[in-house]
Amino acid sequence: MLPAPRADLVANTFEYENAPLVKATGFREYDARWLFGPEINLLGVQALGLGLGTLIHEMGQTRIVVGHDFRSYSLSIKQALTIGLVAAGCEVVDIGLAVSPMAYFAQFDLDAPCVAMVTASHNENGWTGVKMGAQRPLTFGPDEMGRLKEIVLGGKWTQRPGGSLAHIDGVAERYIADAAARVKLTRPLKVIAACGNGTAGAFAPEGLRRMGVAEVIEMDCGLDWTFPKYNPNPEDHHMLSEMAKAVREHGADLCLGFDGDGDRCGVVDDEGEEIFADKIGLMLARDLSALHKDATFVVDVKSTGLFATDPVLAANGARTVYWKTGHSYIKRKTAELGALAGFEKSGHFFFNPPIGRGYDDGLVAAAAILAMLDRNPGKKLSDLKKALPVAYTSLTMSPHCADEEKYGVVDDVVAEYVALAEAGGTILGRRIVDVITVNGVRVALEDGSWVLVRASSNKPEIVVVVESTRSEDDMRALFREEVKPRLARRPQVGKYNQEI
Repeated sequence: MLPAPRADLVANTFEYENAPLVKATGFREYDARWLFGPEINLLGVQALGLGLGTLIHEMGQTRIVVGHDFRSYSLSIKQALTIGLVAAGCEVVDIGLAVSPMAYFAQFDLDAPCVAMVTASHNENGWTGVKMGAQRPLTFGPDEMGRLKEIVLGGKWTQRPGGSLAHIDGVAERYIADAAARVKLTRPLKVIAACGNGTAGAFAPEGLRRMGVAEVIEMDCGLDWTFPKYNPNPEDHHMLSEMAKAVREHGADLCLGFDGDGDRCGVVDDEGEEIFADKIGLMLARDLSALHKDATFVVDVKSTGLFATDPVLAANGARTVYWKTGHSYIKRKTAELGALAGFEKSGHFFFNPPIGRGYDDGLVAAAAILAMLDRNPGKKLSDLKKALPVAYTSLTMSPHCADEEKYGVVDDVVAEYVALAEAGGTILGRRIVDVITVNGVRVALEDGSWVLVRASSNKPEIVVVVESTRSEDDMRALFREEVKPRLARRPQVGKYNQEI
């Protein structure tokens, strides 16, 4: 029997080769993320598989899809995970190299209730992780992750006979065909597919061609796990600026950027201007609410406040619910409410039938965006953007803060803002009209501007977003004169990944 994991093992030692290393911090709110080597070893991944297999048995399931992203170490991690799952008595169905939505698609395609996708998503090289689910199209939330953590760290798994492994071909072809069937373009479009040399490069360009895109220009679509140009993250300024440069260079109608595991989609319009995913979500909500009256949409707390005030959505009878940031949270809330779609500012889009199956898929999101353009043949993407009410939203900015400290720091900031609001305080001369604490704190001001501070669910970081209804300068002031100084008073808060 594999011994219970330890957290004190060091590489290049006898113990490291003979016992599982699993650090508790890798169990996040809705998936698992570790630095491979210092935080988890292959025996630790095997222990994770034993724990996951035990958990899905508790949930009455045994059949599970596994796949892996394109990292130098992902295949070996998937194999270690599979050893644990088989030892726990699971029927493992391996679809090979995949993007995360392909693994979710395979749950339906292969009639497998459960999924374990080995991916570090958009995280830098060195990171690994697993996205898991046992009730399609949902992925684990805090309850399931808490139970999994308890089983794995306590060595409380159960080994069972009857485990099996099957390698299945053809899923990629069926996945691409399924996504492409969601739109058949009638207007000629020149589209750039930007993949940052991540896994999506193997699938997204072909999917766009089958949707009827007249000219697909591939940008960094060759698979290269060193990520030589930039990290495949369409929320990162470096990738977005390269996408914008390519649009201007090729005279393209738009650029669609896919993250490392293909479940997110970023957009740059025909003028070479990035459109943050919440604004794309608002454009899609306007388009779809005209076709589906009285639709409900779910958006995360990082998203623009325009969903609540947009006159077009109001005229179409649409309702918007703000909910916790995180792909699992928005996915679950979208399913729970029977919402037409859910949008997350990081670029996760969730479409329920008839548009999608409820899980986040960058290629299905691309299809929805292209279908919106097809329904507006006389308008460019920039025209649809300019038709939105004006709001100036920042990049997502993330100062470093250790996993062990980030939640305590955010709790203190929440308490400060709640007290400030109760005392009738102001921010840059504006009265606070609402304090939403469902996920960190979102402080709404009387003119519709707002600031957000929350703990990242999957990295040792704090997340900061601000939005102004006045100007770009005011948006910068909300960060530089309000949020940044408030966080700077706390020594646990470190350097930002990017700033406005």
